[in-house]
Amino acid sequence: MQLISPQITISNLPNLSPFHLPIRRPHFSFPIPHNKCSPVTASAVVKGSGFLSAIGRTMEEEEYRKARAEVNRKGLGLEGYSIEGLSIGGHETCVIVPELKSAFDVGRCPSRAVQQNFVFITHAHLDHIGGLPMYVATRGLYSLRPPTVVVPPCIKEDVERLFDIHRAMGQVELNFDLIALDVGETYEMRNDLVVRPFKTHHVIPSQGYVIYSVRKKLKKQYMHLKGKQIEKLKKSGVEITDAILCPEVAFTGDTMSDFFLDPRSADALRAKVLITEATFLDESVSVEHAREHGHTHLFEIIEHAQWIRNKAIVLTHFSSRYDIEDIRQAQSKLQSKVSAKVVALTEGFKSKYS
Repeated sequence: MQLISPQITISNLPNLSPFHLPIRRPHFSFPIPHNKCSPVTASAVVKGSGFLSAIGRTMEEEEYRKARAEVNRKGLGLEGYSIEGLSIGGHETCVIVPELKSAFDVGRCPSRAVQQNFVFITHAHLDHIGGLPMYVATRGLYSLRPPTVVVPPCIKEDVERLFDIHRAMGQVELNFDLIALDVGETYEMRNDLVVRPFKTHHVIPSQGYVIYSVRKKLKKQYMHLKGKQIEKLKKSGVEITDAILCPEVAFTGDTMSDFFLDPRSADALRAKVLITEATFLDESVSVEHAREHGHTHLFEIIEHAQWIRNKAIVLTHFSSRYDIEDIRQAQSKLQSKVSAKVVALTEGFKSKYS
């Protein structure tokens, strides 16, 4: 590795200001009845007959089934990647991409994060970084190799001090590779994967990340050569290929919508999958309020939809004031404005039909 320069319990959560209200955990403990419709006469459809209420119950049960399926789904398959994890505004964010052995932020260290070799921290709020010592300690407990943790340079020393405190208190080693990676720098994860940060705009210093696949392409000046000639050049030490970086997955973390208009964020907006926050979804919270707290409103994503070139968008970090039906409605609003497939990470959210 080198640096190249150019199940989780959500109940009983403390009510921490300025975080949102405590999250509600979905609980399904009863089977869903399956009503069968029977032919009726027009005279039966009268107020108080029970027919209309029966229709209402049937419709609610169908919505309930859809909502339960959303809650129970643990991952999203998009463009060859499985997007998993939990992202609830103010409570916890850890988004996992197993194919990349990576977690974006670590939340409270969900068990699925422990198996990931890389963690990319976007900023130092506890709902994004609080579980980092536990992540490192648990990997050590299971004799997994020391992980690589990438952080914004401005918090590296604080993270080192945090781990020194835990080492002293727990008398444990807590081995990991801590990489300070700034916007404009590139870190090689493996020979066919690199990561680059991009600037985001939160209330404290923050950055997003784009993971790129690396492909080799024969340089133009050698394309006319035959195989044996190319092989001879290669053996002589001549660099015969160019490295082509293809943006695969981008993650914003907490941010205002300003990154949509920053030319330096272009790769995030053309990655195969963009994982972006959408903390607020409707008129109950203004765009101004979202910006004041360093977050993005769904209305802003819709406003900037013309710049989105991704094949899939994963909406995350919803306020806990919303239920799954609210999120699905917001998802549909954005879907009507973009060609990318729009999905939402809803694990930990409750259906109003539960």
